[in-house]
Amino acid sequence: MRAPSPLLRSLRSKQPALPSRCLPVRQRSTRTPFLAFSRSVASYTHPHHASAISALPTAVDTSSSDFKENAQQMQELLDRMASLHSTISQGGPQKAKDKHIARGKMLPRDRVTALIDPGTSFLELSPLAGHDVYSDDVPAGGIITGIGTVEGVTCMIVANDSTVKGGTYYPITVKKHLRAQAIAQENKLPCLYLVDSGGANLPHQADVFPDKEHFGRIFFNQARMSSLGIPQISVVMGPCTAGGAYVPAMSDETIIVENQGTIFLAGPPLVKAATGEEVSAEDLGGGQLHSTISGVTDYLAVDDAHAIVLARRSISNLNYPKTTVPLKNIPGDAIREPLYDPTELNGIVGTNLRRQIPVHEVIARIVDGSEFAEFKRDYGTTLVTGFARIFGHQVGIVANNGILFSESSLKGAHFIELCAQRKIPLVFLQNISGFMVGADAEKGGIAKNGAKLVTAVACADVPKFTVVFGSSAGAGNYGMCGRAYSPRLLFMWPNAKIGVMGSEQLSAVMEAVGRTADPDLKARIDRESEAVFSSARLWDDGVIPPAQTRRFLGLGLAAAVGGRVDADVQTRFGVFRM
Repeated sequence: MRAPSPLLRSLRSKQPALPSRCLPVRQRSTRTPFLAFSRSVASYTHPHHASAISALPTAVDTSSSDFKENAQQMQELLDRMASLHSTISQGGPQKAKDKHIARGKMLPRDRVTALIDPGTSFLELSPLAGHDVYSDDVPAGGIITGIGTVEGVTCMIVANDSTVKGGTYYPITVKKHLRAQAIAQENKLPCLYLVDSGGANLPHQADVFPDKEHFGRIFFNQARMSSLGIPQISVVMGPCTAGGAYVPAMSDETIIVENQGTIFLAGPPLVKAATGEEVSAEDLGGGQLHSTISGVTDYLAVDDAHAIVLARRSISNLNYPKTTVPLKNIPGDAIREPLYDPTELNGIVGTNLRRQIPVHEVIARIVDGSEFAEFKRDYGTTLVTGFARIFGHQVGIVANNGILFSESSLKGAHFIELCAQRKIPLVFLQNISGFMVGADAEKGGIAKNGAKLVTAVACADVPKFTVVFGSSAGAGNYGMCGRAYSPRLLFMWPNAKIGVMGSEQLSAVMEAVGRTADPDLKARIDRESEAVFSSARLWDDGVIPPAQTRRFLGLGLAAAVGGRVDADVQTRFGVFRM
């Protein structure tokens, strides 16, 4: 038998005497001494070593008065949100809906339901868009957008709601349409446009037509996505006028409903005014004309239901990757649910953001099996970082547990670099009042160390997701992947607040410069920091119930990793100041 190497002899000589329970193992292992040595080391494993991969414990007392008070406050918010969502989902006024149905059309949300696969979820985006933004009532911004599964393929669905101001585009409608396209392009999702729109809302034309992020960008995005191999499919279920005619004309495949859908650059009234020609809408740009003469459309449907069947067939012929988790209902034992009830998040958080929210308790109710491998647990503890899984997808979690100091900023930058190198999606759980201030913080380099975190967030080319479960204030918003840092999806809880600073801090600043804060200004700041105000302006992708956070993240992850991911994309970081 070959003699052990000097290194192995050295290692053996430093080992303590083996307990008697290990001796038989060593005596039997004459052929593989190193294996025997490895087994004996394993016998010394301390119980606390298992904590690296074990489930998070919980200290939540659901019978405590604080928990019950928090839960009641959150439930009141959730009830108001549910009522608001219910009203918005009704679409336009009843008169407009009755007229819509009388024309043989399906209501917009019924179209979406019929389009997606039975038993699957539809992740609706920004349903609060346009709420209390205009003097007019514009439910959901006049357009329904979201991620759904069609023939097993994860798709972006954009459906005009013609019961809301004739489906015309307000500024918020354009913004919401463009946001849906941005999500589709990032995640390489085929786009399905259910077109039924009167085009731009003319009284708002200055805010919808000429600028870079206005109406024309919709067609630019279509052309660019098609060039990238991201399918563009239109179903014309109503009018498609002026610039809007380019939505179907620039699609890869277009379906039109006979005697219902129309496509023309100028409608009959404008044609008559310009040329004197009198022509009906159907003769000018109806289904028969475009399917048999102009060739603008590819398939002619007899009604909405037939058009949806044709749209599903088009998706089935894409030869595109299919996804199953978690957009499809799956057996309960296929994915490990958290050990703790996610509805307990209501009682853990509440609405009083002055109290510190224990973020480990939040993580434990979001991730698979409540298992969390924490990174640098005892360093920079106001930022919690670590690895977990959500619906089977590996993720890196970056979660606030207090103010950001230099140490926590450096820890966050380090962890984000690891995830970017390993191509692991990042989930940011945001509850931040900002970076630490003061003489000691400045001496410690908080500016440059905070900048390292911001640089890492900005440059990490992996899917990023953000959930604001508390405050989102000042530069802390940037360091925790706020909207400006392009998270694939950003959601807020109903209790969340967002702004440069709160009204109390604003009052303190005003007093410091010798001025008194106007009570009306304070009230306005409070209102503008609320989640509903944010979501109405598309500063986020939706306000979600805390208990549904895991589901929404799972749907987002499925969309991000279920499409055609470019494995060649490499993260390149800018200069980190030392």
